[in-house]
Amino acid sequence: MRKWPKWLKAVVIVLGTAAVLAVAALIFVNAYISKSKPVTEGELSVPVLEEEVTVVRDAKGVPHIRAESDADLYRAQGFVQAQDRLFQMDLARRQASGRLAEVVGEAAVPSDKLFRTFSLRQAAADSESGYGEDAREVLGWFAEGVNAFIGQAKEDGKLPYEFRLLGYEPEEWTPIDSLTIGKYMAYDLGGNWPALAFRHWAVNEFDGGKMKELFIRYPENAPSIIEANRANPVAIAGAFDASLIPPEHNGSNNWVVSGDKTASGKPLLADDPHLGLTTPSIWYEMHLESPEQNVAGVIFGGIPGIILGHTEKVAWGVTNVGPDVQDLYIEEQNPDNPAEFRWDGEWERATVRDEPIKVKDGGTIEFEVVTTRHGPVISDIMLQDTGTDGDVLSMQWTALEPTRELEAVLQMNKASDWNDFEQALRNFNAPAQNFVFASVDGTIAYRANGNIPIRKKGDGQLPVPGNSSEYGWEGYIPYEELPTAVNPEEGFVATANNRVINENYPYHITDFWAQPYRYERIAEVLRAGDSFTPEDMMALQMDVKNLYAREFLEDMLGSLKNTGTDKEFGGAVKLLEEWNQEDDKDLAAPLIFHKWMKELPKTMFRSTMPEDVYGLMPGKNHITDEMMRRAYAGNPGEWVTEYGGVDKWVSDSFEKTIKGISGKYGENTDKWKWGDFHQLVFPHPLGSASPVFERLLSPPRTATSGSGITVQAAGFKEDGSADHGASWRFVADLSDLSSTWNIVGPGQSGHMKSEWFHDQAKDWVAGDYHETRIDGDVEGDVLKLFP
Repeated sequence: MRKWPKWLKAVVIVLGTAAVLAVAALIFVNAYISKSKPVTEGELSVPVLEEEVTVVRDAKGVPHIRAESDADLYRAQGFVQAQDRLFQMDLARRQASGRLAEVVGEAAVPSDKLFRTFSLRQAAADSESGYGEDAREVLGWFAEGVNAFIGQAKEDGKLPYEFRLLGYEPEEWTPIDSLTIGKYMAYDLGGNWPALAFRHWAVNEFDGGKMKELFIRYPENAPSIIEANRANPVAIAGAFDASLIPPEHNGSNNWVVSGDKTASGKPLLADDPHLGLTTPSIWYEMHLESPEQNVAGVIFGGIPGIILGHTEKVAWGVTNVGPDVQDLYIEEQNPDNPAEFRWDGEWERATVRDEPIKVKDGGTIEFEVVTTRHGPVISDIMLQDTGTDGDVLSMQWTALEPTRELEAVLQMNKASDWNDFEQALRNFNAPAQNFVFASVDGTIAYRANGNIPIRKKGDGQLPVPGNSSEYGWEGYIPYEELPTAVNPEEGFVATANNRVINENYPYHITDFWAQPYRYERIAEVLRAGDSFTPEDMMALQMDVKNLYAREFLEDMLGSLKNTGTDKEFGGAVKLLEEWNQEDDKDLAAPLIFHKWMKELPKTMFRSTMPEDVYGLMPGKNHITDEMMRRAYAGNPGEWVTEYGGVDKWVSDSFEKTIKGISGKYGENTDKWKWGDFHQLVFPHPLGSASPVFERLLSPPRTATSGSGITVQAAGFKEDGSADHGASWRFVADLSDLSSTWNIVGPGQSGHMKSEWFHDQAKDWVAGDYHETRIDGDVEGDVLKLFP
């Protein structure tokens, strides 16, 4: 789950004061905010255009853009995105570039140092030089459109109100800005360095079985690599700022069903990417049409094209593969020259890049980024002053290589069959994604696509020595050998961040797959039917069957009986025994079960680890799940044995759970409901400034079904806020691609006065999809853009 970073808390403080003034001057503020509401009807002059462009916003605010050339299409796309999302776009480019402190102040400096060090903007600049002329033109056209809006809004005094609140104006948009936002998504979806840092701490803290059980799988070449970690300990405890750590599981569901199993005889495809749920949504739905293409779907604000969606002939969706694409190296620094590091017995000079950080209402902080042959040194920003010298970790990461994902996206947008689409995927390298594909010709396909490293030694579960050529990468898994399936005999392909390879696959991808329950439920439903409709796919996306409980609950209830705990808490136990194992918002059993499962790792580990190390610990429930499996099979490990056995561990956790629920919701179990705790939120980044901003900018908290392990994904924080799940739901019927079914919660617009600001928040809870057409049969607000 996403944590608000310190820079955002500073915005909250600033705006908390501003809120008082805003209330005092409510009429003025209302008038000013209304003035910046996007124009969606009538005519506008956009000088960068060559010919007239038509923009129709349908009943859900989805812009359908029709242009006479690709040049004008992308210019108009940039203009329209900026109308609805300019502040979001500006904040995104600033965060990814490490330039928030300029507009927020000193509290954003740690975030700026992180992203300057991670070098996303530098990687974007390196990537741009490798793009072909066509893609570079698209980036330029898109930037022209964004800048046309910025120029008009400045001239007319109609910039989005957030800029006035924070006291700055947006700079011109550049192609590098778009590519930097793309690199940020690789950061959000591809980070495994916290897991490496945790395991480095663990091998220096524990021996034997207790150490091994903290790995998802004990690593290959373990003795030599563990010896290297113990010989070069880097201080971890007390060092990490948790707000800078990306979410552990940005997951997703997708599946594609062959025409042999559908009512229409043509494939069905469904996709719902799981990311942080925010206002405005991370996704922006659009339909783009020119004589050269007709494509619809979603895109990140600030980027041209359509990254997920469909054309008139094909449809596609993604989930995160989650491979190990970030490695940490323990570097040996020259004590006489901190810019040099040992490599095969010689001191080798690193690259040092000056990155001065300007601070609002302050001066300029001089900052350097040091990059070894492996990558940037991250320990300078991640490790606080722990009283040790020479603690140096550098990071190698696929996303820091020059990549050309936008070229892949632009080719996908014009693909007409699997051959076209597969060719496009060759340029989609970071982040690695599970693509599912369907075509009107009946083809269905799957590919785990992206750059996945091949290591000389080890499998990416631990930091490795940076002073020797014995370690490091020797290339990527060859494109032709990435996991692929075309028209499989089973008649469907589904992924949910689950393991996608068998034991015989010759390359390492990761050992940190998502828990299998979402995939198992999807596969269970798809195997059982043979005449599926789009309505069935939508129903499956809203499915709340809990297979986690199916695996463990019976044994866990047995533990309660073995310890007599069932008698003390009979009412709660009865609810679990009679539960239909669905995470329904109106039931009490999901509340008990999920809090119980979250309590298990706390009970086992929290007293044995510093708080920040516990926060770094990857896959807490992955680890405790495996401990329970082994213990219930009669083979408890050292952790469970030392605790006093699985029955005691499970029962103690249950007792803490019930006492916690009773303390908040009372002793009467008949009144407990999952939805009283588990509530959907779409927080606005400025909404916590005051109750006024919260009411104006964020939709009300709403009880919702589902959980982090059901197909209807709704991951939640400690306070029950369900802020992680299906950021977009999408279903396509290949028998008729003139329209598809979608939900983009909480809505399309980033402007609080727009009717499309929060209009899909309730749709998200209820599963009410809207139809998006690409055949020209669209009604709504019509805006003509003239040269």
